[in-house]
Amino acid sequence: MIEPDGHFCSDCAVRATAVCSSLDRAELKEFERLGRRVSFAAGETVFSEEDITTSFYNLLEGVMRLYKLLPDGRRQIVDFALPGDFLGMNIAGRHNFSADAIGAVTVCQFAKTAFGRFVEDRPHLLRQINELAIRELSQARDHLVLLGRRSAEEKVATFLLNWRARLVSLRGSSDTVPLPMNRQDIADYLGLTIETVSRTFTRLERLGVIEIIQGGISLLDPARAKALAAA
Repeated sequence: MIEPDGHFCSDCAVRATAVCSSLDRAELKEFERLGRRVSFAAGETVFSEEDITTSFYNLLEGVMRLYKLLPDGRRQIVDFALPGDFLGMNIAGRHNFSADAIGAVTVCQFAKTAFGRFVEDRPHLLRQINELAIRELSQARDHLVLLGRRSAEEKVATFLLNWRARLVSLRGSSDTVPLPMNRQDIADYLGLTIETVSRTFTRLERLGVIEIIQGGISLLDPARAKALAAA
């Protein structure tokens, strides 16, 4: 874990999509003093399920896997976090999932108590947090629907299209879709085996829907992918 010397909210690359986007310049200066920038190496745990919540995290760089461990030891990935996502807020006072770094990750970490005091006098920031919570709830419901779909092709096609859509705000529209997560991560997210995921990627490539490239895929036939996802 590395903590660089200082950080500047005004220069933050994800400010437009982050929880702090509603703050004015004076508020941003005060907000800046609350946080510290922390980096995590690939595979390092940012926080663990059932740990007492002492901090919140705004993801600045990299991708994180968010997951729960089932009683039999299996892992269910509930989401992949991207820059701009705000993590750690919950009702119970304990983290309800774990978060690991996929590749190098940088977050802005806020102490829970200080952050709570800052939010109390700023209803516009509270509204922003509520909007993020509603968006997360909607994504969780979409994931439940995805897990209930019947075919592996549907699941993989839907995942690729949704992931591509999420990357638009960060990278712009592109048919080249980087996949920083590995096949096991995708399997644990979709409720499939790694063998099924690998076979499905190969089948989609054979059908001319995608091309598997280094570090991701190229979406060759978006219309066909949408048809598969909606089947």
